[in-house]
Amino acid sequence: MRNVYSVKQVNAYIKNMFTQDYMLSRIYVKGEVSNCKYHSSGHIYFSLKDESGTIACIMFAGQRSGLSFRMREGQQVIVLGNVTTYERDGKYQLYAREIILDGAGLLYERFEALKKELEEMGMFAPEYKQPIPRFVSRVGIVTAPTGAAVRDIIQIAGRRNPYVQLVLYPALVQGDGAVSSIVRGIQMLDERKMDVIIVGRGGGSMEDLWAFNEEAVARAIFECRTPIISAVGHETDTTIADFVADLRAPTPSAAAELAVYQYRDLQQQMFSYQTGLQNLMQQKLEAVRGRVGQMEMKLGYLHPQQRLNENRQYSVQLEERIKKQMQQILLQKRHLLELYIEKMKGLSPLAKLNQGFSYVQSGDGRTVKSTEDVVAGDTVTIFVTDGQIEANVISVKKEAGHGRE
Repeated sequence: MRNVYSVKQVNAYIKNMFTQDYMLSRIYVKGEVSNCKYHSSGHIYFSLKDESGTIACIMFAGQRSGLSFRMREGQQVIVLGNVTTYERDGKYQLYAREIILDGAGLLYERFEALKKELEEMGMFAPEYKQPIPRFVSRVGIVTAPTGAAVRDIIQIAGRRNPYVQLVLYPALVQGDGAVSSIVRGIQMLDERKMDVIIVGRGGGSMEDLWAFNEEAVARAIFECRTPIISAVGHETDTTIADFVADLRAPTPSAAAELAVYQYRDLQQQMFSYQTGLQNLMQQKLEAVRGRVGQMEMKLGYLHPQQRLNENRQYSVQLEERIKKQMQQILLQKRHLLELYIEKMKGLSPLAKLNQGFSYVQSGDGRTVKSTEDVVAGDTVTIFVTDGQIEANVISVKKEAGHGRE
């Protein structure tokens, strides 16, 4: 037998045929959702059917960003994807990349075309985004005067900060005239010098939200000098206005929270700052008081009066020391004097006289110590204890062995 192939080879060949088919690599398929199952892995398994047949479909978890709603049985949808085979089972199926509800297909293509055009023009560039002021006093709102959106904004803004002024421009947000109404609202509130402007509406279908996908609205947002928060629909809804705006809020309620600061939080923060500042000031004052006390002590120590007092005290101490030293010196001198007196008493002629001795003086006042000091006939004076005697020398006798050298 010739040209016999394995099942694997056949399935691979068929898969290659699907892959080479350009139309099947990017195809829109319209049908009704059936057998829809959300797997724990994040994949979605479902089938598309119409009156003539069914095709198996799968959307992998990594492609879920291309799904803006939750799929349910019986929905009419348009699926963008590629058709290929699953080799193991030998079945072909549609691998979905994007899924939109039926009726929005043409609008979706217009949306993608305008989005691409505006993006190439730089209207989505981050360098053109204006920062949203943290503390605002006037908030402009471009939305319908009735409906959940405006009620939510007013309620949340009032709860967060009742002192913020809300200025509403009652705009048409759906149907004929909605685009021009939204544009006029943005321009008018921009002229009124708002701190921030919220542009949006509640949720709806792509047709309901289409006014916010128009180029005129996008340009009005881009040219507005006031920062704009886009709050169109629910979190899964995306419009051109979201890309052009300075900030996108998932819902109108979230836009109010982003635009209006929490007054009580700020009040508490300011109170905390005040308390912290008071504590720092108290600490600073205590530190300054401590330094002043030290300087006061130092000044008191270095004050001239203090120096004078210290010098006076030192003078008194010196005076006491001098007195003590003088007393000691006087005592020493007095004691030495007494010693000298006693010694002088021992050497005094008067003391000798009191002991029975006498003192002889020549006529010319010289003390007679030797026989050679007088001659016979000289007059001498003899001093005794109770007076003096005048006498004449009769003779002078010199003992042998005595004489002046």
